[in-house]
Amino acid sequence: MEEREVLLEVQGLTKHFVVDRSFFGRPTSVLKAVDDVSFKIYKGEALGLVGESGCGKSTIGKMLVNLYTPTSGKIFYNGVELTSLNKKQRRQYCKDIQLIFQDPYSSLNPRMTIGDIIAEPLIVNKVVPKSEVENRVNYLLNCVGLANHQRNRYAHEFSGGQRQRVGIARALAVNPKLIVCDEPVSALDVSIQAQVLNLLDDLKDEFGLTYLFIAHGLNVVKHISDRVGVMYLGKIMEIAEKNELYQNPMNPYTRALLSAIPSVDVENKTERIILEGDVPTPINPPAGCRFCSRCFMKTEGCDKYESILKDQGNGHLVACKLYDND
Repeated sequence: MEEREVLLEVQGLTKHFVVDRSFFGRPTSVLKAVDDVSFKIYKGEALGLVGESGCGKSTIGKMLVNLYTPTSGKIFYNGVELTSLNKKQRRQYCKDIQLIFQDPYSSLNPRMTIGDIIAEPLIVNKVVPKSEVENRVNYLLNCVGLANHQRNRYAHEFSGGQRQRVGIARALAVNPKLIVCDEPVSALDVSIQAQVLNLLDDLKDEFGLTYLFIAHGLNVVKHISDRVGVMYLGKIMEIAEKNELYQNPMNPYTRALLSAIPSVDVENKTERIILEGDVPTPINPPAGCRFCSRCFMKTEGCDKYESILKDQGNGHLVACKLYDND
């Protein structure tokens, strides 16, 4: 594989939330949302991150944009360790890493016109002179497929797809290098999802962007991602190039997710893998493999030994005892 430039790298990223405290204020119950996660995002690529609800994928995105402070671990952006910076220093990098929220309605101020919503980051960050703000807002609206005359309307006057386009324009306003797309199409109608995905794909090329694309299903990230990572209960189970992952899934959990994708190809349709049991609680996760209690391919030691991500060739990383050769 040719050497690619790393834009962002996380090492051992962990985020725990205190659920309950004792009378003296000491934590007695901790939710392990993200537990020792490491991966790289290369410049100009779209890395898809998928998994069930509550697996920690959105928490990772919010740590990257500084909405959450990591419990431990490191975040490197262009070689700079963001987790070691103070608040003032960290703020300087907030422009470079932006977030597109899952719910386009609740993320937009209902008392501001969309023109003011898009103009606000331009003014606060002094991206352009005040005399050029209006032209810049009109340009961004055109980029996301909205008309200039719509800039004086409020969020409730738009459809869900149009609101998400406003959210995308706001994220683009400060000329970011990396955009975290936190399930940007999950709240939209299926007929609109493809339009927004195509828009994000076009903007990626036009603005030279890099994406971390978070979604529930592998069928959504397939159209926009270059590489795909699969998460389960706070851990990354597998990362590989898109075609490699879909054609040669190694982790049993990835196989189960792929089998759940609806297909119209009757002849080549794969047998649906039904997972039994419930997802363990992140407050008290299993001692061994996180997926062991529901795995249909578990072997001796899976409930005691936790596998780490290992390269099985061509950048295909998998965490599973079946591929531990040591």
